Amino acid sequence: MTGTEPIEILLVEDDPYEAELAIRSLKTNNLGNSIRHIDDGADALAYLMSPELLNDHKRHMVLLDLNLPRVDGLEILRRLKADEARRMIPVIVLTSSKEEKDIIESYKLGVNSYIVKPVNFDSFSKAIADLKMYWLILNQWPPMGKS
Repeated sequence: MTGTEPIEILLVEDDPYEAELAIRSLKTNNLGNSIRHIDDGADALAYLMSPELLNDHKRHMVLLDLNLPRVDGLEILRRLKADEARRMIPVIVLTSSKEEKDIIESYKLGVNSYIVKPVNFDSFSKAIADLKMYWLILNQWPPMGKS
């Protein structure tokens, strides 16, 4: 990725306070050309599996909470990584769970990173700045149309 390609970050978070904290941190750190927030697992899954997602000429990154209404984050991760056309979309679990079983299952399903949410804005903002450094500057993405 050269830094000029559009990127959409899908934030899947049901807690309004944590979603606002994440959105503020993402905007403060200029991460992503657009941020889409979905607060329900079933709606997030429907969006991720929609044909429009693959045809919008943007790169996508998912920040995924595990504890969601209707469809949990692990099921979203399972379905996304099982789909040939979508499996290379980076998924970063951003959750309050430090449970070893959640961490292990997330990695077994193909998560790209697992981050336990910091509780205050400064720590959260630092974590998002670190995400920006890694995912948009250091990390090499596959060519457009190949994810």
